[in-house]
Amino acid sequence: MNRSFDAQHLIAGLDPGRSKCGLVLADRLAQQIHQAAILSPSQTLSWLRHWHTQGLRTLVMGNGTGSKPWLNRLGDLDLTLALVDERGTTLAARQRYWELFPPRGLAKLIPLGLRMPPRDLDDLAAQLLLERQLGHKLQRQLEPVLRTWPAP
Repeated sequence: MNRSFDAQHLIAGLDPGRSKCGLVLADRLAQQIHQAAILSPSQTLSWLRHWHTQGLRTLVMGNGTGSKPWLNRLGDLDLTLALVDERGTTLAARQRYWELFPPRGLAKLIPLGLRMPPRDLDDLAAQLLLERQLGHKLQRQLEPVLRTWPAP
C-alpha cells in the first residue's frame, strides 16, 4: 500500500455498511482507481484517516441506511463530504463486475440477469458512487480486491 499519489487529485469513495464497507481511492485527474477493498468499518476508518494524512480531502459516500453512523465517525476528519444516492448500485455493481471480468466457457451462456458474481461487490458499489459524483467512468486495474489490508 506504499504507492505515491498526487494528493491534490485524490478522491475516495465509500459504500458504508455495518459489517463491511466498500472503499476505493482514485486519482480524479488520471481517472484511475488506485486501491479498492472490502473492509470492516474499523479498517475502513483507519484507511480514511491514513489517506487524510496523505492529502485526501474529498470523500464521496452513499446516502443509504448505513451512512448515518458514518457521519459521526467521520466528524473529526476535515473532509469535504458528498452524499450520493446509492439506489440501484447493487445491480449496477453486478453489471460492472461482468464488464471487468467477463464470464468464460459455458458461463457465457447464462443470461446476465441470472449470473451471480463469485464475490462481494462493495468495492464496485463504492466505485460507482464515485463515478456518479464525477460524471464519468474510472479506469481500474484488474488486481484482486483485498478483503483486509494491513493497518496503515
